[in-house]
Amino acid sequence: MCGFTGFVGPGDRGDLAAMTQALAHRGPDGEGLYVDAALGVHLGHRRLAVIDLPGGAQPMWNENGDVGVVYNGEIYNHLELRRELVALGHQFATDHSDTEVLVHGYEEWGEDMPRRLNGMFAFALPHRRRRRLFLPPDRFGEKPLYYARQGGLFLFASELAAFGRHPRFRVAWDRLSLQKYFAHGFLPAPNAALVGARKLEPGHWLSFDLDEERLQSGCYWRFELEPVRSVGRAGEQAFAEELLRLLRQSVRRRMMSDVPLGVFLSGGVDSSAVLALAAEGRPPRSVASFTIGFGDPSYDESAPARVMAEAAQSAHFERRLELDEARILSGRVLERLDEPLADASIVPTYLLSGFARERVKVALGGDGGDELFAGYDPVAALNLARFYDRVVPRLLRRPLRRLVGLLPVGTANMTLDFKLRRALAGLDWPAEMWNPVWLAPLQPDEIADLFNQPVDAEELYSEAIALWRRDPSLTPLERTLEFQTRFYLADDVLAKVDRASMMHGLEARAPFLDNDLVEFVRKLPTELKYRKGQRKVLLKRALAGVVPDALLKRPKKGFGVPLVQWMRESPPEIGAVRGLHLDADWVASQRAAHANSRADLCSCCRHNSSS
Repeated sequence: MCGFTGFVGPGDRGDLAAMTQALAHRGPDGEGLYVDAALGVHLGHRRLAVIDLPGGAQPMWNENGDVGVVYNGEIYNHLELRRELVALGHQFATDHSDTEVLVHGYEEWGEDMPRRLNGMFAFALPHRRRRRLFLPPDRFGEKPLYYARQGGLFLFASELAAFGRHPRFRVAWDRLSLQKYFAHGFLPAPNAALVGARKLEPGHWLSFDLDEERLQSGCYWRFELEPVRSVGRAGEQAFAEELLRLLRQSVRRRMMSDVPLGVFLSGGVDSSAVLALAAEGRPPRSVASFTIGFGDPSYDESAPARVMAEAAQSAHFERRLELDEARILSGRVLERLDEPLADASIVPTYLLSGFARERVKVALGGDGGDELFAGYDPVAALNLARFYDRVVPRLLRRPLRRLVGLLPVGTANMTLDFKLRRALAGLDWPAEMWNPVWLAPLQPDEIADLFNQPVDAEELYSEAIALWRRDPSLTPLERTLEFQTRFYLADDVLAKVDRASMMHGLEARAPFLDNDLVEFVRKLPTELKYRKGQRKVLLKRALAGVVPDALLKRPKKGFGVPLVQWMRESPPEIGAVRGLHLDADWVASQRAAHANSRADLCSCCRHNSSS
């Protein structure tokens, strides 16, 4: 796990060093800078050493110096790929570095190479003979990859902050992208916060021709559901056994490490499954687990986490997050966050990562389980939403919203007033917009007020609309699962975990996103994910006897934070955003309504995160 950056065009080694230093938190164990004056290529790398500690320095080149790479991530099938490449005649210089597989893999397979990789990754690979740069992120965007073109510059980096260190890059907010941020609570790829910058979509690749300065792009994989439409009850047990085998295999792959490793543990099913399987066959207390608790019992999951830790016999560590510490940590996070994110659980994730980093360098988590197995509240609300959409006249919907708005604003986790407000807000719009509007910090009319200009709702939600229309044969539930996986998981949950963990130089891994496991899950009958109000049907069946029954039967809570009350007790300063000309009076009025308990401006931040 690392950070990298670079550019093609005007600039020097000092500019490269400044850009690389902006990513120092991602790689505290080493720095590598490379300048090829003939190609005009500048490569910078910060290393977090996890695999092959003495032999994994970067940039790394093949034996003849023709193909190199700067890389961020882990390739879990690198040993199998290495054996295959050695049999094909490739010569490896390192003992077991996964990085070296990339340079020889590109020699052998070219732009088809990412299809063969099972892992989380982003890399920039210069090929001297072909005179091009090749840049792909992984299938889900666990590892970020941004690029930008301004004038004669082509830049790339693990985080946008690096771009601002190049003296020729003009930093300016992208107005439409920030409107999309307020419409989602995150920035859906390929949008990025800065003018001229883009976020490379998961499962895509970019190629930059060094002679013609021309970009080409392609898609090597995307998450698309292809569910079997029916399955007999007799076959469910076979599906459950295969799911457990694949999950066990995925956890085993992600236990690969030359440094200490642990598990992020909440009281939820997903992280409990990861800990249970990570501890299988290992001596008691040899696997560490880490939990964050809260003083508000409606948010606190430390008690069920202790139940799981005891069942797995892990070495368990807990820390509690209170208002005073949250106030300090939120400032630190915001100062270092490279683009806006409305998911307030980044604060406890930051604390959890720093807490874990005191003892380990790698942590496994449960991210992806909710998206793949229908764990979130909207899947349970879809039938009611469709009924409401059919029977309630549109003329009555605004009055109903105003009526619900009169309810007292609760501060506990997932209160009734919160659920009603979010549901009715979405149902003012066509079904293809329900999913993003249910997450939205602001409604389109509020975004128009904030930015002092009309906005087009279809433009704000264009990515979600296109996905909803992709395959008319999919049910609303299946389209919702695609949205949650393609956008919410990739651009919110995984972005949050990447930034929070890398701020501490900690590598976070997601077993639920293993290639083999995902290929199995995306073809599962949807009834094995959600049936008659029951979520994660097959996953819970597979985990029977692995995770304690009491935890499998608990209602989902998620990794939320008591932000509503925190913001009332500790109001943030309202500052201007240079260059956007936002309506400061409108912002102040909304802030006052929240402080006086007349509104809940934190509703988008209270949605469940993976557990």
